[in-house]
Amino acid sequence: MADEANETAAEASGLTMVVQPGQAASYWQPVPANGQIEVIFAPHLVAMELPIGFGTQTVPPGGYVREHAHDRNEEVIYVVRGTGRAMVDGVEHPMSPGSAFFIGKNRRHMFINDGREELSWAWLIVPNGLEEFFRLIGRERAPGEPAPAPFPRPDNVLEIERQTVFAAPLKDACVP
Repeated sequence: MADEANETAAEASGLTMVVQPGQAASYWQPVPANGQIEVIFAPHLVAMELPIGFGTQTVPPGGYVREHAHDRNEEVIYVVRGTGRAMVDGVEHPMSPGSAFFIGKNRRHMFINDGREELSWAWLIVPNGLEEFFRLIGRERAPGEPAPAPFPRPDNVLEIERQTVFAAPLKDACVP
């Protein structure tokens, strides 16, 4: 009887996954962000009841994540290193370690590294899909590898955006 109860409890429990530094899938990113991302958790990596994507992004000085929106997703950004600024629905907010942003569906946002060092944050997107976008537009990266020369986004980036987690392109997108 106790064995049956333990088996039932184990079946009701979700999976676990531990990712150590250097173990996550990592991709160099094209202009204008440059920098790199890591995909730490996503449904293709571990079975999950609610599909999330979780990782990190690092943008070098002068780089930025262009203004965009997600029409089917909610996003959380938590700054861990560096300084910069975020534009959310046209309002500027400082980014520094400990800054946190919840960005709901269809909210315009961009992240700009106007500091002197790399700007890094953790990202969480629900439901997932951002990890697939990063894979499709980026280049595989090995830990410790030197950054490549800036490279362009793929010619079909708008198609990739719509197939993953992005709303239609903003006709009046802000550029830093």
